[in-house]
Amino acid sequence: MRALSLTHQELTREALLKKAEQIPGAWIGIRIAAFLLILSGWKSTRVAELFGLTRWAVVKWMRRANREGLEAVNDRPRPGRPSQFDEEVMKALDQALSKSAQDYRISRNRWDGIVVTEYLKRVHYIKIQVRHAQRLMKKLGYSLRRPVYRYVQATEVGVKEIHEKLKKLLLAQRNKVKRVVLFEDETGFSLHPRGRYLGDVGKAPG
Repeated sequence: MRALSLTHQELTREALLKKAEQIPGAWIGIRIAAFLLILSGWKSTRVAELFGLTRWAVVKWMRRANREGLEAVNDRPRPGRPSQFDEEVMKALDQALSKSAQDYRISRNRWDGIVVTEYLKRVHYIKIQVRHAQRLMKKLGYSLRRPVYRYVQATEVGVKEIHEKLKKLLLAQRNKVKRVVLFEDETGFSLHPRGRYLGDVGKAPG
């Protein structure tokens, strides 16, 4: 006998999680399921992937459960202004940090606090300070490293060619100077290419 499986095209993980967002209290059941899986030996990373969460979200659930016990499955009231960094934003940031910043049209090779602030501003329209961005990276399990700078060593390749080009350029500039040459004959003037040079145009002969 074949094992029964879910085959309806509407029953996807994404659709079920979206439905849970619409139903009040549905996340209580999801937390219970998550705790049951962790108690049965699942890692927090695997639980996060199953429910479309960030690792940090599952870690927070576990820390709260260790403090409060069964009360941790209930939703917490959110008084005051709601946080800009809900589960959806944190999940998107976690996914972005696993990719290159250039995938988001940010011309940097390495993620740091400055790049994260730029990403949040462009993609999620959230403005925060660099320190705040660095704390978010650490919460998501990413370490900050100082950039490594490498300097290019000069070589002799092409030096001779450049010297030749400069030499030709200087000769061309010198030949552009207009000169008048006067030659001596019985009339005192000649166009013959031999004679005595008297001076440049506009200058008295020296």
